Amino acid sequence: MANPAFPRPDMPGPQALQAKKVTSVQVSASPLSRVSSGEIADRAFNLAITACGLAVLGVLALVIYELTLRSDLSWHAFGLRFFTASEWDPVNEHFGALPFIYGTLVSSLLALIIAVPLSVGVAVFTTEMCPKKLRAPLSFFVELLAAIPSVIYGLWAIFILVPLLIQYVQPVLSKTLGWTGLFTGPFFGYSMLAAGIILAIMIIPIISSITREVLAVVPQHQREAALALGATRWEMIRIGVLRNARAGILGAIILGLGRALGETMAVTMVIGNRPEISHSLFAPGYTMASVLANEFSEATGDVYLSALIEIGLALFLVTIVVNGLARLLVWSVNRGQPMRGPA
Repeated sequence: MANPAFPRPDMPGPQALQAKKVTSVQVSASPLSRVSSGEIADRAFNLAITACGLAVLGVLALVIYELTLRSDLSWHAFGLRFFTASEWDPVNEHFGALPFIYGTLVSSLLALIIAVPLSVGVAVFTTEMCPKKLRAPLSFFVELLAAIPSVIYGLWAIFILVPLLIQYVQPVLSKTLGWTGLFTGPFFGYSMLAAGIILAIMIIPIISSITREVLAVVPQHQREAALALGATRWEMIRIGVLRNARAGILGAIILGLGRALGETMAVTMVIGNRPEISHSLFAPGYTMASVLANEFSEATGDVYLSALIEIGLALFLVTIVVNGLARLLVWSVNRGQPMRGPA
């Protein structure tokens, strides 16, 4: 039997035992340190992402606050009558925003009437009927229209579009559709019609590109099933493709409408900038964005400046209302259910 006072050579000494204890403590502590550092990084990431989301809401709140604060004088001077009055007289400080609201809505609606059929047609052609070799170049050139600055569109409209309207388009429309009352009066060229056409050209790439992406994700078996049942190519596209993509197409139209409502420079250069309400599309008009671009730097009186800021607030509210109505349309199409194929 070994004597405890004389340890065996294979038994660890005090220094070895102490080293083992330190090593075991370090090994057991390292996972805890990794967990704590991971939790700290996770919390920091969550805080950063939350701050990004709150920053967007904060910017929106600041915009609303500033527009409301700066338009206080006009609001107290005119009240709700500001949005229903048609007089715009900076000299006598009589202001009404109805002509600008009318011009914004009419020009945007006219742009949608022109652009939506063309955009959907381009998207259907590139996804369903275009040869594969031409799809990429055609899509590139269509999307290239979105990269052109708006002032370039305005210059093109001044030197090309307006003379074409005066010489060819407006006389033909006046003879054939003058009975409607929408195409009457002198041929100014600078008119609501010119603004609608230039806006349509500017929103075509937005609507067509998004519509093309939506059509591309429609399942292929929808097309094959329609063709197997004896449908023609047009019936297959109408029933098997467009019907399943209608909510996405509506979303593309919404984005195009948002671009049309806020467009400033190109519209300012061709719309005529006259604060009047006319039933004829040949007459000059004004939009809310255009009046801000033209007159904000020239506003001298406090009420004048406040009225312009209130127009900016009105443009903001119109954008919210339009997007809200678009959301309602999407809900009415989907009814809270996923899109289904044809029965």
